[in-house]
Amino acid sequence: MIFFWDHTIVHFEIPANDIEKLKKFYVDLFGWTMNKYPGPTTYYLVGTVPVDEKTMMPTRQGVNGGLYERMDAASPELAIPINYVSVEFVDEYSKKVVALSGKIVVPKMEIPGLGWWALALDPEGNHFGMLEYMHK
Repeated sequence: MIFFWDHTIVHFEIPANDIEKLKKFYVDLFGWTMNKYPGPTTYYLVGTVPVDEKTMMPTRQGVNGGLYERMDAASPELAIPINYVSVEFVDEYSKKVVALSGKIVVPKMEIPGLGWWALALDPEGNHFGMLEYMHK
């Protein structure tokens, strides 16, 4: 079985108190692209996979998302579900998370027959998971 590690997740939107800080965190951690979406609000299109320039649809399997300015941090309806990112090695990316001011809240754990995972927090407290498939 061949796996592609584009650091891709199925769907996401991430709220930010300090949008510039979080842009830098995710660009430095996963190499994602960030492009300001035209309009009056502060919203960035986050690219995890290449897109067709004409339609902005991914050119291969994967989903892109958004990073937006948090409107009201106290509103529970703005809670974001945990997104899982495919990575080559959970140990390596766990170290990168900490080096970039994030935290590991559940260290690497085995998923029997599948691989390993860890749960992390970005610098603003948003949860995300990292998933390493077994290398064959």
